[in-house]
Amino acid sequence: MFLLLLLSALWAMPACHNNSIKATETSVEVMIDTTISTSLYDTLNLDPEVVAKENCFIVIAKPEYRLYVCEAIEDDTVCRAYYPVCVGKNKGHKQKKGDMRTPESTFEKPFTITQITDASKWTHDFGDGRGEILSYGNWFMRLATPGFTGIGIHGSTNNEDSVPGRGSEGCIRLRNNDLDQLKAKYAFVGMRVVILPDK
Repeated sequence: MFLLLLLSALWAMPACHNNSIKATETSVEVMIDTTISTSLYDTLNLDPEVVAKENCFIVIAKPEYRLYVCEAIEDDTVCRAYYPVCVGKNKGHKQKKGDMRTPESTFEKPFTITQITDASKWTHDFGDGRGEILSYGNWFMRLATPGFTGIGIHGSTNNEDSVPGRGSEGCIRLRNNDLDQLKAKYAFVGMRVVILPDK
């Protein structure tokens, strides 16, 4: 039943073409409200058959700890998949470096993926006594976030228990298997990313 509700909400969403996302925040909220009754730990691959990868875009709903992959097809927008995520430790739009917040964007001015880099050997010291440890999964999808640098979508090596939830320093953290699937099936340099604000 939930799948039927989700699909009906998605079919009602307007399409996005020519590198501009025309879906409205309200229509995405309908989609999010429809799926929120499912477990936050769920990963859902609704339809792996992408018609045109270049018409896909990402919507990250911080309050729901979810990353949605959507595709514009003719006059409709279809949800292809969603994944649980970990976002910034603190709520709100990023204000300065080190504030532990995930920056937010809009449909009119989305962020974009500028680089997809092998991060399988990248380490980080979280200041929790573990020292420098593998931390980013296999990939780091760097985002162009005007005013801020170093923000991206990445895995959760040694931190999978943090997904879903709050605990990152500002990036969007996925479980490693979900990140691998996102990269293999959907993500590309130039992909648009909307990060919805905290409520």
